Amino acid sequence: MTHPAPAGTAETPGAADSARSARSARSARRPRADAGMATAEYAIATLAACGFAALLLAVLSSGEVRGMLLALVQRALSLV
Repeated sequence: MTHPAPAGTAETPGAADSARSARSARSARRPRADAGMATAEYAIATLAACGFAALLLAVLSSGEVRGMLLALVQRALSLV
């Protein structure tokens, strides 16, 4: 024997949508523990990129690396 579904269950038309919107409304009001994580991750990635850029600039502007790059360009131009 089957019993009729109580009002407000998934068998009632629109009940699933109503329950889903009620859950999303509650979660929108509640602050999440990881709410600021994206900002912190962007800040760390930006600092890492700046550090890498500074290191690259220091290496490429050194006299030894500059001489190697100049020799490479001159050799490439002499082949043409």
